[in-house]
Amino acid sequence: MKLVIQVPCLNEEATLGLVLDSMPTKVPGIETIEIVVIDDGSTDATAEVARSRGVTHIVRHATTMGLARSFRDGVEYALGLGADIVVNTDGDNQYPQERIGDLVQPILRGEAEIVIGDRQTSTIKHFSPFKRAMQRLGSWAVNRAAGTTLPDAASGFRAYSRRSLYRLNIVTTFSYCMETIIQAGNKRLAITSVEISTNPKTRESRLFSNVFEHMAKSGQAIIRSYIMYRPWTIFAWLTGLFAIAGLAPFVRFVILRWLGDEGNHLQSLILGVAMLVAALLSLALGVLSDLQRTNRILQEDQLERLRELRYGPLDAAPSVAPARSAAPARSAAAARSVGGAPTRSPTPPRRRAS
Repeated sequence: MKLVIQVPCLNEEATLGLVLDSMPTKVPGIETIEIVVIDDGSTDATAEVARSRGVTHIVRHATTMGLARSFRDGVEYALGLGADIVVNTDGDNQYPQERIGDLVQPILRGEAEIVIGDRQTSTIKHFSPFKRAMQRLGSWAVNRAAGTTLPDAASGFRAYSRRSLYRLNIVTTFSYCMETIIQAGNKRLAITSVEISTNPKTRESRLFSNVFEHMAKSGQAIIRSYIMYRPWTIFAWLTGLFAIAGLAPFVRFVILRWLGDEGNHLQSLILGVAMLVAALLSLALGVLSDLQRTNRILQEDQLERLRELRYGPLDAAPSVAPARSAAPARSAAAARSVGGAPTRSPTPPRRRAS
């Protein structure tokens, strides 16, 4: 079994050394450990710090492309290296790298395809009461959309099996955390969590300028992902609400006329017509969204087959039953970038489909 640990970074020269120095060199059940650093357009010495610690797998973006793209590019590179399990941690030393061994055990035991480090946000001292409440609200919303029961959906300290990475597709540009859980839940991938404690805070988040921006972007990502997989849940409710609001003025008009009220009530009838039109539009959007969902499923099946052809079959990866809610060897390959998109030199070894 090969474990690849990826570290997305943006100007992390002050903390990346701490992260790399605390990486485990041995994990029970793992034969090979490799480290990939994704340098997302850093303007400091992040890449030099990585190389000074012996990291030779570096994916570099010429410009900052965001955490979601960094995660996706890191995963593609890790799969190219033949990873059976990919662990994602952060370059700011927020997460305890020494717990990576515990994080991958549920996958090795065949109990889960994805394992999330539960930061126990209610115990994090630098989180304000408001931020703790918003973390709980966000996790609740994600769990509702995914059909899971995860306590910390926003945690970026995660382990993914190769099987799960073949099936997940990142489309957001903000953060992959919410989207991957909603996708995994709706694709019946087994997800679990492991309690961890975080390291002391080293800096403010660079994903957002304030908590309200984070809430807005996270909410947008949740709604978009939810509509992708359960469009009728939203549009059926909208259709019903608009239909009730549209019929109410007509019912009121009939009752008033029966009671002898001779007023024409034109304004109410116009409002009713507008609501009924909105109901029809919601119904049409529901139909179109459901057709797009079907098309997306077919396209994702094709992408999964392409990954098997490109990176190798899944016979070496541990298999689990579906559920809805657990000295590094390095090659001389390095990554460089041209025009903002990562390229690799030389190309990492890839498994051939049998």
